Amino acid sequence: MAIDVIGDSTDGYTNGPAWLTPASLDEALGLRAELEDDVTVVAGGTFVGILMNIGFMAPSAMLSLRGVPRLSYIKSDEELRIGPMTSHRAVERSAIVRRGWPGLAQAFEVVASPRVRNQATVGGVLADADYASDPPAMFLALGARAVLQGPAGQREVPIEEFILGYYQTALASDELLVEVRVPGGVEAGVYRKFRTRSSEDRPCVSVAAVRRDGELRVAVGAATSSPQYFPDVCAAAIHRSRIEDELAREIGDEYARRIDPISDARGSAEYRRRVIAVEVRRALEELAHA
Repeated sequence: MAIDVIGDSTDGYTNGPAWLTPASLDEALGLRAELEDDVTVVAGGTFVGILMNIGFMAPSAMLSLRGVPRLSYIKSDEELRIGPMTSHRAVERSAIVRRGWPGLAQAFEVVASPRVRNQATVGGVLADADYASDPPAMFLALGARAVLQGPAGQREVPIEEFILGYYQTALASDELLVEVRVPGGVEAGVYRKFRTRSSEDRPCVSVAAVRRDGELRVAVGAATSSPQYFPDVCAAAIHRSRIEDELAREIGDEYARRIDPISDARGSAEYRRRVIAVEVRRALEELAHA
């Protein structure tokens, strides 16, 4: 393992964090378990870099996973398996994903720009738990699970239990996210990203709608601290071969009623509530013809 220091050095003192570069997963897990909250894990680094630039965080040590082999992959058997260092661009362009999980490819291809998508990673976007990211809502709609590994071994956590709130996850201080698993049986998927005229290409409201094994799953993102999914509302569409316009409107209205949206630069709570109703309805209308 190499240890570098970012920043200048004067009289033996440094003004930047230690940069840890493990060469294996075991080494990375060992460092994570040893340092716990004293180290910040870096995957693609796109979000961490933003937070450091605005002074939101100032880590004393950074654990880079870039040099750890075999963490970037996309595989499928009965389900989809994605390595944590897999780039957004790789998911977007994967023939496996486009064939079996088209809504997931759609969600990744609208993230920021190709330059960002080439750098940002699947593990990073989930571990960051940024409420205005695109992929988490689709992962929730697909019923994905995060595979976490630490000294006690591996455990699988459903996305709805993994993302706990603003930038908070179920990752323990001695664990790393080592894989994302997505069930098969997807019949159709739609992702809608509603942008306002803000300076950022981030959603004001996002909607992921999936038909899987005859079941409807709808997740709304970017409106609250974590993506929202209401199984009982979606149950109205069970065993229906097609979602009629009236049912799509009812589901959209109910999602808007139940969600308590935030207000930020991309829209007020009341504005978001109206957008949720419309975008859920439109997503279901698209899903009916997918």
